[in-house]
Amino acid sequence: MRSSRRGATSAALLVTALLLAACSSGGATNAPTSAPPSGSGAPPTPTATPAPSETTEPPDASADPLAGWSLEQKVGQLLMVGVNVGKVDQASYDAISTHHVGNLFLAGRTQAGAGPVKNLVDSFTALVSDETTHGTPLFVSTDQEGGKVQVLRGPGFSDIPSAMDQSTLAPADLQAQATTWGAELAAAGVDLNLAPVMDVVTSPETARSNAPIGYFGRNYGFGVDTVSSHANAFSAGMEANGVDVAIKHFPGLGRVAGNTDDDAGVTDTVTTRDDPSVQAFRSGIDAGAAFVMMSTAIYDQIDPSAPAAFSPVVVDGLLRGDLGFQGVVITDDVSKAEQVQAWSPGDRAVLTVAAGGDMVLASADPGVIPEMATALVQRAQSDPGFAAKVDAAVLRVLAAKERLGA
Repeated sequence: MRSSRRGATSAALLVTALLLAACSSGGATNAPTSAPPSGSGAPPTPTATPAPSETTEPPDASADPLAGWSLEQKVGQLLMVGVNVGKVDQASYDAISTHHVGNLFLAGRTQAGAGPVKNLVDSFTALVSDETTHGTPLFVSTDQEGGKVQVLRGPGFSDIPSAMDQSTLAPADLQAQATTWGAELAAAGVDLNLAPVMDVVTSPETARSNAPIGYFGRNYGFGVDTVSSHANAFSAGMEANGVDVAIKHFPGLGRVAGNTDDDAGVTDTVTTRDDPSVQAFRSGIDAGAAFVMMSTAIYDQIDPSAPAAFSPVVVDGLLRGDLGFQGVVITDDVSKAEQVQAWSPGDRAVLTVAAGGDMVLASADPGVIPEMATALVQRAQSDPGFAAKVDAAVLRVLAAKERLGA
């Protein structure tokens, strides 16, 4: 594991996060009115110019572990910006240097290998300062599932088989291989893998019509037991080298036809709150997953009014309440995904936090970050209940970062 480099102790952060969550989860928070769902190039030069007018709170560390953080810095911890590893956009650097974003996602595809990836990561982590992220290191994440979903390839990275192929291994053998894959990520500066997939595809017959998961072989076989045993083995291998995991896509994409990246109105009409497929995620939570990624599909039998990532019923009620998850809740990409285009970028961010989520992923389009950050700040300034949710979410993110440094 890495040596500790975090500013606060995990115990204090966890206790405070739980207290804040308990104080704020019962209160209503006014949310925006929801619209119906309808390689390797040289990176730009990083800049480190903080946003001009910030709302800085007076330091009082004995009373508040977030004392001294500006509201803008807090909000930055709740955002994860994407950088295309093949064509770096200046907007990705600006998200950190100007908008205080505290988390990075390596997107796209590269065959360049571990050396160039580490250099790219270092160019972003160099932006961490007291002015940008309050001196708090970035979570550096990617999608390294295997098969067709593997961002990082080339010298220093294994060719990871698909989850379907991984499911043919004994769990102990899979864990051993995933330990190697996790070491490769850690050596390149990545400490969070947005994997494994815990969506349950029920049969080979339905897999072909399941566009986001089964069609690409992203499922660990068929059924809850295989998904649980093998996804948890993958997670244990990653975690053995200080790489956290985000199990996804809660409460499950194994039954939908459309892909939320490309289609609007993607809806699951079958899954219920106590569905066996939901229990696969319970097994991942019980195994210690630090992150859960939310689906943006709509679940008619749970909450037909909003995508899962924007639904308090799904996030606060089902995930945090029924399953007892107290870690970090992150969205699937909500920057460019067709499923969420009926909502403005600002509303997507606000709805996520209002529902009980902690981190908003803007992987495909870093250009939406300014609007998301501004919307979160403005809502927190005008709504004390929402501001309390922001603080609780920040503390969960910081506790996850501290856990990695333990």
